[in-house]
Amino acid sequence: MQYIPNILFLVALAAGIGYFTINIRKVIRNIKLGQEVDASDHTKERWGNVVRIALGQSKMVVRPVAGLLHIVVYVGFIIINIEVLEIIIDGLFGTHRILAFLGPVYDFLIGSFEILALLVLLGVIFFWTRRNIQKIRRFWANEMKGWPKNDANYILYFEMVLMVLFLTMNGADLALQQGVASDAYTSEAASHYITAGSFPVSQYIAPLFEGMAEGTLILIERSAWWLHILGILIFLNYLYFSKHLHIILAFPNVYYGRVRPQGQFKNLDSVTNEVKLMMDPTADPYAAPAEGAEAPAKFGASDVMDLNRIQLLNAYTCTECGRCTSECPANQTGKKLSPRKIMMDTRDRLEEVGKNIEANGTFKEDGKQLLDDYITREELWACTTCNACVEACPVSIDPLSIIMDMRQYLVMEQSAAPNELNVTMSNIENNSAPWPFNQMDRLNWKDEG
Repeated sequence: MQYIPNILFLVALAAGIGYFTINIRKVIRNIKLGQEVDASDHTKERWGNVVRIALGQSKMVVRPVAGLLHIVVYVGFIIINIEVLEIIIDGLFGTHRILAFLGPVYDFLIGSFEILALLVLLGVIFFWTRRNIQKIRRFWANEMKGWPKNDANYILYFEMVLMVLFLTMNGADLALQQGVASDAYTSEAASHYITAGSFPVSQYIAPLFEGMAEGTLILIERSAWWLHILGILIFLNYLYFSKHLHIILAFPNVYYGRVRPQGQFKNLDSVTNEVKLMMDPTADPYAAPAEGAEAPAKFGASDVMDLNRIQLLNAYTCTECGRCTSECPANQTGKKLSPRKIMMDTRDRLEEVGKNIEANGTFKEDGKQLLDDYITREELWACTTCNACVEACPVSIDPLSIIMDMRQYLVMEQSAAPNELNVTMSNIENNSAPWPFNQMDRLNWKDEG
């Protein structure tokens, strides 16, 4: 009977990690539906970005108050969960505060965890207030209704509860330690609550438990302990369904983020080859393709499978913070475009494709695609290609690359460019300039005045 808690803990731990692994494998599978892309260049610069942007949160602190509080919540939450290592050991082997032998080091660690837990709790309350009471505009855009809005609050509630459970667990533990030290609690069940740890925050919680029966206090401590670890496992598995998957994916996403100059667009090999063919005086433009020649690649992207793997990783990494949209000049002037929505739509379509594969073993045509069914042409052509969204993103997401690939599809596969762009391209073709002037008249401006 004494091993039942250990067995239950092992089952919960295995179930939590197992389910998380299954879902992460789904994410990896879905990302691999995209086109392969070579990102082996600029290794030093990429690792520098990881240190500066992912670890250093350099883009977050551009907005100092929210940025610094995000660092406190992020760093605090990660460091506090170092204690999960001790909880796992205690849960598996039936020990209690197994790392207490570290003495002063252990006291410092527990004290640091408590201070960070309090800071995380205050930071989360601040974020909840900004989102739900202050109602900052970017958190209440059209794409943030329903699940996206609720998801953000669920995460905040999760973190609040986990921090309160952590401090409650420590407060009850401290009360038991004091009771054992003063011989107020003498049973075998209380004997392992030896004096260990420093409790700068929960020392103010412990007095709430004064006068409680020993069994009741142990029940409170054990309940908080179990709920804390189970809450962490639930939170871990909730990440897959949440925008907070970026906690895990931000680091690889920043590493694979854009390193070429912001104004430089990629050339399509298929287009380059076509131009070379046109410029080759010995080539016959009307010649049939060689037997067995590879079919021409599709120009641009109309669905998620046409995008590359880094773009799909971007979609899963999006934090839905809205900084990209708040900086977008098209959005600011009332256009339909929201770079955040571009990323959310891409992720939603990718998830839909993934579920299709799970149901059918392979992708079965469903009559849908990213273009038109998720992202409208009006949104795509509203973009000014200014790169403001790319610059604003705190985790190096590039919505512009998806917009440009989908534009390429519209122009080169469907000849569906807006009339203004068609006129411009015709002028370039006929006049070698975007303006409707004869080439002989292009320099007339110098004779005016």
